[in-house]
Amino acid sequence: MEANVATQVIEKVETISNAQVNQENATFIDFKMVTFSLAEKDYAIDIMHVKEIAKAGRFTYVPNTLPFVLGVYNLRGEIIPILDLRLFFNIPVPKRTGNKLENLLILNVDDQKFGLVVDKIDKVVGVQKSTIQPPHPLFGDINIKYIDGIVEASNRLYVLLDVLKIFAAKETKESASSSSKELEPSKDDKYAALRANMEKAAADARNAKKAAEQQAAATPKNEDDGKSALNIKFISETLANYKKFYVSNVNDSWVNHRYSEWEKERGADKTQLQNEGEAESFLKTFWSQFTGSWWSKEFAQSIKNLLPDNSAKQIIVWNPGCGKGMETYSLACVLKEKYPNSRIRIYAQDVDLLSVSNASLMSVPANLADDWYGPYLSKKANGDLTFNEEIKESVMFEYHDCKNANALPMVDIIFTRDLLSLLDVDAQKLLMNEFLEKMKGNAVVIVGENEAIPSSLGFGEKSVGALVAYTKD
Repeated sequence: MEANVATQVIEKVETISNAQVNQENATFIDFKMVTFSLAEKDYAIDIMHVKEIAKAGRFTYVPNTLPFVLGVYNLRGEIIPILDLRLFFNIPVPKRTGNKLENLLILNVDDQKFGLVVDKIDKVVGVQKSTIQPPHPLFGDINIKYIDGIVEASNRLYVLLDVLKIFAAKETKESASSSSKELEPSKDDKYAALRANMEKAAADARNAKKAAEQQAAATPKNEDDGKSALNIKFISETLANYKKFYVSNVNDSWVNHRYSEWEKERGADKTQLQNEGEAESFLKTFWSQFTGSWWSKEFAQSIKNLLPDNSAKQIIVWNPGCGKGMETYSLACVLKEKYPNSRIRIYAQDVDLLSVSNASLMSVPANLADDWYGPYLSKKANGDLTFNEEIKESVMFEYHDCKNANALPMVDIIFTRDLLSLLDVDAQKLLMNEFLEKMKGNAVVIVGENEAIPSSLGFGEKSVGALVAYTKD
């Protein structure tokens, strides 16, 4: 559970295992924190309380709540309260206009999930616990009782907040003994009052959703097509709930085809997905070739043929959703073959903390030495195989949530197989628009083999066998 909490975090992150911190120093880092800013001051929260980050707006207003509660938000089917941390600490907030997207830290405290609005989310920073100094009232614009400590890292001073003291529900002696009179909640137990409000709002929202689904299920359909469409709609909702897979015009052709197969396998009356295992079974044919594994020589050649000719001195590649790094290293080797005289630079990003932290230290199976990977491998001191320095130096692994702003240069290649389908529909659109903004004139985007970028967004296509690359139209 703790590993999962620490895997989905950060808008712009430099990992502990990157080239800036050597392996020896990394062994002394025993505390990680997510850093952010409020009113241009630096703050941090223990990463173990941070589930993920997000950008969102259009929060649903909930009446009779405290001033710092902006409302509730539907986070992939889960209704969570949204709190403005600036208002909580009485920090001035600029007037909101329209439905501006806010920077959210999604926290999990005492099994209660909620979102915190902050000015800017920065990165994950690793420090030694011994360097954290006791709190002092001179630091920050908040009450010292909410501060866990002060720590310096990379020449910046961070105020470390104690989210348990701030947000965990508290039972006071007064509330236990005052059966004859009502007491106004104190500052310390205001989140307890908030929790009751939010749980009621979330329950109301779930009940409304359930009633709508029951009404839809009870609506008679005269045509088989209508029934199939409704079944696919329910399957789509289940896939989003169990597997964080979002059906849209990026993948609906595959989903409709897969539903036809599924109906034949299961029978017309048994198509609905009852659990996570069935959802996983439904998606088993979706994932692209060699996902999470080393590429065959034939597949590597297909990718090489798909890439555009380019004589630039430097080839810039964006690889969001890099996972454990096998895809990234395989791509790096193909790029070196395709562009032998160019400097390769791959920005490999993922929200999986463990994967991107360990990718740069990856060992390679011995059998790859006799495969097409052979020229790009070398031996470690212990005899294990790894990629040579030229390949390793071409890749920069980063924590990063692609739904947030990317401070990247213009790119020649975007390689992001299957990732779009794991983003909600709004995030899919934002990312595809960002592809257009980041692409050079002759750049290409390669997405999953069962994904398609809609032509209406301004993309053209280049095909090599079953593989497709998208170009600027």
